[in-house]
Amino acid sequence: MPTLTPVLPSGSTNGRPIKVAATGTPGTLIHTSTSTSGQFDELTIQAMNTDSSDRKLTLELGGVTAPDDLIERTIVAESGLVPIVTGHRLNGGVVVRAFAATADVVTIVADVMRYAP
Repeated sequence: MPTLTPVLPSGSTNGRPIKVAATGTPGTLIHTSTSTSGQFDELTIQAMNTDSSDRKLTLELGGVTAPDDLIERTIVAESGLVPIVTGHRLNGGVVVRAFAATADVVTIVADVMRYAP
C-alpha cells in the first residue's frame, strides 16, 4: 500500500504563502516535484490578489511553452483564495513557477502530498 506524506512546497518558507515577485518567465519558484522513481507529488494551488485591481497570473508547469505548460487565470482583486490547480500529479523533478502582471500583489498557497510505493 502506498504511503502519503504531506511536504512543504519548495518555494515556500515554513509553509507560508509564496509572493509572486516575477512578472515574466522564468517565474517565481512554487515547487519542484520529486525525482525519486515510483513517487509523485500531488499539488493543489490557490492564489489570492491583495491589490485593488484584477491581475493575470501565469503558472508554468515544467516549461514555458503555450499552451502545453501554461495555466493562465485572472485573479480578481481582493477575492481571497481562488483555486488554480486541484490535485495535479507531477514527478521527474518538474519545476512549477508563477509570474503575474504586477509584482508582489499575488500570493500562492500550495499544498503538496507525496505518494510513495
